Amino acid sequence: DTPPAALTSRADVEIDRPERWAKQLVEHLGRKAPRRSTADGEELTVGAGRGVVRAEARRLVLLAHAPDAETLERVQEVLGGHLERFAQREGVVVRWDS
Repeated sequence: DTPPAALTSRADVEIDRPERWAKQLVEHLGRKAPRRSTADGEELTVGAGRGVVRAEARRLVLLAHAPDAETLERVQEVLGGHLERFAQREGVVVRWDS
């Protein structure tokens, strides 16, 4: 079952080789969080929320879905924080839009 998502946010991260970063992020997080492939991208369950990682041309799209603000923030921290650490040399900063 997919958790309900009352709140959603999105981050479009301009990055070289988005497929590589998507794969690294999903494989790393997938060790701790249940994951599944969907039409929107790779979906990870983070507590009561979920995150989606999708590679597009020249960017990585991160989506956060959650039933409340606290959970939304947690999903954003997990996805965005890990990507920023992995891509630190690239100077990546993840900015979320609600």
